[in-house]
Amino acid sequence: MQQAEIGLIGLGVMGAALALNIAEKGHRIAVWNRTTEVTRAFHAGAGELAAQIVPTESLEGLVAAIRAPRAIILMVPAGGAVDQQIAALRPLLGPDDLIIDAGNANYNDTERRSAEAEAAGVPFIGMGVSGGEEGARHGPAIMGGGPRAAWDRIAPVMQAIAAKYQGEACATWMGPGGAGHFVKTVHNGIEYADMQMIAEVYGLMRDGMGQGAAEIASVFEGWNEGVLKSYLIEISGKVARATDPATGAAMLDVILDAAGQKGTGRWTAIEAQHLAAPVPVIEAAVMARNVSSRLTERAAGEAAFGAGPEALQGELSLDELEGALIAGKILCYAQGFTMLDAASKSFGWGVPLPECARVWREGCIIRSAMLDEMAQALSEDPARNLILAPAFTAYLQKHHGALRRVVATAALKGHALPALSAGLAWFDLMRTSRGTANMLQGQRDFFGAHGFDRLDGKDIHHGPWGNHA
Repeated sequence: MQQAEIGLIGLGVMGAALALNIAEKGHRIAVWNRTTEVTRAFHAGAGELAAQIVPTESLEGLVAAIRAPRAIILMVPAGGAVDQQIAALRPLLGPDDLIIDAGNANYNDTERRSAEAEAAGVPFIGMGVSGGEEGARHGPAIMGGGPRAAWDRIAPVMQAIAAKYQGEACATWMGPGGAGHFVKTVHNGIEYADMQMIAEVYGLMRDGMGQGAAEIASVFEGWNEGVLKSYLIEISGKVARATDPATGAAMLDVILDAAGQKGTGRWTAIEAQHLAAPVPVIEAAVMARNVSSRLTERAAGEAAFGAGPEALQGELSLDELEGALIAGKILCYAQGFTMLDAASKSFGWGVPLPECARVWREGCIIRSAMLDEMAQALSEDPARNLILAPAFTAYLQKHHGALRRVVATAALKGHALPALSAGLAWFDLMRTSRGTANMLQGQRDFFGAHGFDRLDGKDIHHGPWGNHA
């Protein structure tokens, strides 16, 4: 039997979709799943692609089915399962055989696994894959991390299966070690924030303007023809347009308002704090998901403090809501790219920021028309904050007033806009040359003798407080 070019372990939803994508692109693939019946059913259901797929019933059989030097993709749950799979697989492999973790791993785990692999003299790649089941099957965004030579070995396959933007594959190497998984984590943090801001504007239309789901769907559909054109705006329109098969009601009106999460947004917020790289829009989005699950407390709060938000009575227009979303999106992405830059410098990864934006243009959940402009701005000056790039400065000059009016009006009427509000607060800090941290430094010196720098440069670094409290 002809040997496979690549192998894959784990035939869950994502693994099965990725295996079919690889086979469809003309690359023979061997597959194995811990449950043999799953492997057999997958192969039987692969249709014409079954000829490109080699089903195996043991790890030894999988390894034997792949030509050397081997490359094997792991599509197993993040965490301990990855370590267990590596431990079982590595003794069967040669020193040049490559293991690729393509799950949603925490980059700290990937850094550890990369260090262990380097110490053992064997190659390992941590690879971020975005786009959900549809992306895995038809073209995801792929963010590779690990030794460059190892990435170059598998790049032809990864670029063949990746999404394409104007013919350019949305798959590239992001740097050594955990760089690929870190970039994927920040992608997911931005995803949390983008979704939350859309939900906040949806709430203003529903609770403030009294619009039904079908009207809201039409608004999103219109916005998807303009600056906000993106996958998330597109699917928001489709979600709002859908009806419940069981009741005939709008689907949105029967969904419980308690959001789940897999943890990648939380990881983004945690790592941002370690890096001193503020991402307040993402942090607010994570907070909002956590609060959404507190249904009993929220009901008690409404009973104690009055029923929910008030009507907006024509105080805001749909154009202002669109402008607020445009501004909020730019501020969120600017924070995400700044965080990536901070991590790249801190860990010595050399993450190519323009390539991050290019990879995200298609295939992934946060793909949007704006990312092509972001890639161009980052190519011109990767070190410049995105809000200071001329194209995005112009956007913000045009739309930050709408963001301010939306946030202020919503606050007065009791509408919670945590992500949009956080974006506005960060923007105002970033456009104030002399802020209020001098008071913080004075307080810190008073109670802790921490010292401070002076505007006049004099060599006096403590205040005249006398005895410190």
